Order: sequence, then structure tokens, then C-alpha cells
Amino acid sequence: MKDPVPPPEARQPPLGRAQWRQIGLLTLGALAVFAGFRWLPTGTNLSHMDFRATGANSIEFCDPLNPQFIPVVTVTSPVTLTLVPVPPAAGAGPVGLLPGREARLTVTLRTASGKPIAPEDLLVTHTRKLHLLIVDPWLEDYQHVHPEPGARPGDWTVAFTPRREGRYRVFADFTPVATARGLYAAADLPVGRAGLPPAYSLVLRHEPTGVVEQDGFRFALVPGVRPVRAKQPVDLKLLVSRADGGRVPLEPVMGAFAHLVAFDEARSGFAHLHPWETDLAHPPDPAQPALNFKLTLPQPGPYVVWAQVNLAGRERFVPFWFDVVP
Repeated sequence: MKDPVPPPEARQPPLGRAQWRQIGLLTLGALAVFAGFRWLPTGTNLSHMDFRATGANSIEFCDPLNPQFIPVVTVTSPVTLTLVPVPPAAGAGPVGLLPGREARLTVTLRTASGKPIAPEDLLVTHTRKLHLLIVDPWLEDYQHVHPEPGARPGDWTVAFTPRREGRYRVFADFTPVATARGLYAAADLPVGRAGLPPAYSLVLRHEPTGVVEQDGFRFALVPGVRPVRAKQPVDLKLLVSRADGGRVPLEPVMGAFAHLVAFDEARSGFAHLHPWETDLAHPPDPAQPALNFKLTLPQPGPYVVWAQVNLAGRERFVPFWFDVVP
């Protein structure tokens, strides 16, 4: 049976010239708005290509969902990191960095073409735009600091207090606006006596340790499998408890309940890990907080994993030493 033909008065009249003109104007307006949003300034003058390194042995952008060990020193980064000590006031002593004395530095990041990287060129990641991971040759003094914008465009300022002599290594961890992917750079910073022989900077041998007691707290880092093998993912569980059995006042630090940073013996790079437990509105069990991480290490040898936690408003850094087998 055929559908009935609607009466003439129910049929839609064809669009007139004025209606077509109105539709065309609305379409052009929508396209103009879209193009306008595309051309709005993002605050950065740098593009995606400014953060591309040339050559086969170059740093790749970091995938935050698959944390890996980043070989910052042995590969080419599209960004250079420069550290310059700030001269002290007149009569305040030498410019050289000394153990136990606060050091103030001017930090500069530049692209491969020499363009300065300013605050507007970086995204906020874990509550900060620029993270510096600083470690001494023995991997026993690890500090995580955050530079602030300096007086000149592209300059940053930061202060930290080295605890030992030796050639400290500084890793920069940041995310450009133009790429929205993590990037890294590294530079060395001598502390103490100049011209120390190379043997002076060798890393001392540390026995593996998975449990550390500190100020009435007990920290444990437990791998999911033993031994930990190179190039194979391993689950890590960080446990915190109190010697008296009381509640653990765990608070967020940089947008997470804990951070783990792994260094190899040669300080060729690092891995910066965050726990699977990401909902800050639901903290872990205060009786014994447990946080889970995943890590893949590229080469066998000794490693240290530094845990950074916030207990009752005080940040603590706890080292765990272990060996990775082939």
C-alpha cells in the first residue's frame, strides 16, 4: 500500500533566496569563529618543531601512561640546560658552591636553535612548570626542587643546599605547551674542591635494601617479582607504617600521594614514577598506606629508588637500593 500523498497545504515550500542567504551567512560565521579559535595565541612562541631532536639517538617524548627509564645523558635532547651560580653579595664569600651552604642558581632552558624557554612555554605538571631532580655522585643526596621565573625572559632561579662535594647532576623535567609531552635535559654542577680526580666521583657500593626506618616510620619497597630483571616491567609496592602502630599522616605532594625516582649507578638518566592511586579524595588506608607503581629498567646493574612522601606536612626522601639482573 502506497503512503498517502500529503495535501498541498502540508508540503514544505522550497527555500527562497533570502533563506539560502541566511543559511550561508550562518555557515560563514561558524567557520569564522572556528578559525578564530584556531588562531588564538596560546601564550607560547615555540612550535612543535622546536622540540624535535635530530639524529637516530635522540630523546623521544615520554608517554605518561607507560613510565620508562629515560637515558637523558646518553641521547640527544632538543633542549639544553644551563646552570650558573648567582654571585653572592659583596663580602659574602666565594661564588663557588660548597657543601652545607645554600646555592642560588640561574637556570636557562633553550631549544636546539637557541630560543629561550619561558614559563608561558611550559605546562603545569604535578603542580609545577619545571622540576629539577638533583643527585650527587654517590646517589646519596637527592633533592627535588622547582625553579621560579627569573627577571629576564627565559631565565629561572632556584636555590638548594648540596650536602657533599662532587659533581652533582641536575635533570630537568618539563612539558612544553607546543607538544604536551614530557621532555628532559641534564647538566652537571661541581660542588666543593675543583679538579677532583675521576676516582673521587665513583659511586660507592651499596648493599640492596628494601626496608628503611626513619624518625619512627618504617618504609618498605616491595617488587612484585624477584629478582628484578632488565627490560621486564616490574610492579613495585610502597608501604609506610609507624613503629608504634599509629596512623600514618600521609598527605599529597605535587598532586600525588608519593613519587618514586630511580637512578642508575652511572646517573645516565632516571625514571619518575607516580602511583596508580590517583584519586586524592580517597587516600590509602591510614593504618598502613600502600601505593602501587610500575617500572621498566633498561640495563642490569645497581639502582637506587628514592621515595618522596609528605607526612603531616613534612616532605621525606627515602632511598631503596637494589640490583637488576640480565
